[in-house]
Amino acid sequence: MNQIVPPPVIADLQPKSRRVNKRHHVAAAGDWLRRHQRAIRWLQWHVVVIYAVLLIVPVLVPLPVDSARIWNNVSLFARFVFWGIWWPGVLISMLLFGRLWCGIMCPEGALSEMASRHGRGRAIPRWIRWPGWPFTAFVLTTVYGQMVSVYQYPGPVLIVLGGSTLAAILVGYLYGRNHRVWCRYLCPVNGVFGLLAKLAPLHYQVDRQQWEHRPPHIGRVTRINCAPMVPLRTMESASPCHMCGRCAGFRDSIELSARPPGSEIIAVSARTATVWDSLLIVVGLMGVTVGAFLWASSPWFIAAKQWAAGRLVGLGVFWPLEQDLPWWLLTNYPGNKDVMSLLDGTVLIGYIGMITAVMTMAVGMPFAVAARILGPSWHGQRFHHLVHSLLPLAACGIILGLSAQSVTLLRGDGFPLNWVDDARIAALACSSAWSLYLTWRIAGRYRSGVRRAVATGFVLAGIVAGVLPWIMLFFVW
Repeated sequence: MNQIVPPPVIADLQPKSRRVNKRHHVAAAGDWLRRHQRAIRWLQWHVVVIYAVLLIVPVLVPLPVDSARIWNNVSLFARFVFWGIWWPGVLISMLLFGRLWCGIMCPEGALSEMASRHGRGRAIPRWIRWPGWPFTAFVLTTVYGQMVSVYQYPGPVLIVLGGSTLAAILVGYLYGRNHRVWCRYLCPVNGVFGLLAKLAPLHYQVDRQQWEHRPPHIGRVTRINCAPMVPLRTMESASPCHMCGRCAGFRDSIELSARPPGSEIIAVSARTATVWDSLLIVVGLMGVTVGAFLWASSPWFIAAKQWAAGRLVGLGVFWPLEQDLPWWLLTNYPGNKDVMSLLDGTVLIGYIGMITAVMTMAVGMPFAVAARILGPSWHGQRFHHLVHSLLPLAACGIILGLSAQSVTLLRGDGFPLNWVDDARIAALACSSAWSLYLTWRIAGRYRSGVRRAVATGFVLAGIVAGVLPWIMLFFVW
């Protein structure tokens, strides 16, 4: 029989008046968002315009030459903004404020909801509701982006981001009414955003007792439209919530609240963690993402390509080394001396697949052993709960990988950035420590004493395996 150890009660030494004051200020911020929805829509449309300019204009101008710089070439500037500032900034915002970006600034969300408002309003089909889309879409988008060099050229950016935007508008037009069906089910980064939001220190808290006793026509807010279709009465996770503030004050039962960072993972994820979450974290963020960021700098990739080329030449087969594909299928820019052959593309996919398999085993197996130690028998829900403790490290890895684009561009333009290596070490150390702390707290919900310590030790081995690729990328290769 499992031994459930309740978390220790820690006395709150902060004066009650100060706690109430702080809570009031946080809740007031949610109310402010609710009252200023018109200003939020104004902001959203300005972001849409900036997004469209950065997406389209670089495709209309020639590719940058060697002497081009961020400040005098629109293509390099857009690349710097998208991959060096925009996306890392969005991911960091998820850790700080939950999915505030989705509800306040995301251009795809705004366009999809607008299309839904004036669209056909059809019922959402079952295939859209398939829970595997966040994992599948993320993996396919990541691998395709590497095949076409999405971080380097504007054409692939237009296909990946622009194609996603057009799909969001189409889905919004066809399905739902005044909702964000695309954002809730099909967005390639929906799963990642939802997982990272679990770490945020802010969320909209629902007072269920107040909800049950407050008639729906009484309160500061009596009618709302939740665009991401969150079941508000039972909402306990920040994952699906877009933090737009529309529901703040509904039935006087919902308010923006502060919470300890990561507390949702310790408590709520024990019930809500799923196999798709584990696949996205272990296989997607700790596997596919690592392979996608590593291959361009990896001597193993070069060695594998040379070995494959030697085997083909020895067999008298030359066409895989000479055959290329259109740029929208495989990188093909002869003017920049950047062309991938069919062999290059095949080895690239194989390399990402191999790294994914190795990382999945190296990270996943220690967690599986730890989950087994924490109970009298194997239980999948315990494993999925433990895997959620990897989120700080997974978030750190993808943010560091994307920010490497900024570092490369800035160093190429003469900025030394000598502090970057120290910042990377600090980020990896802090995120690993946070993941280990979450593991210790989660393990304490199932076992105490020696079993808790041994399980945490196994998880530490998985965390070390998750850190090693980034050490190789930033400090060895």
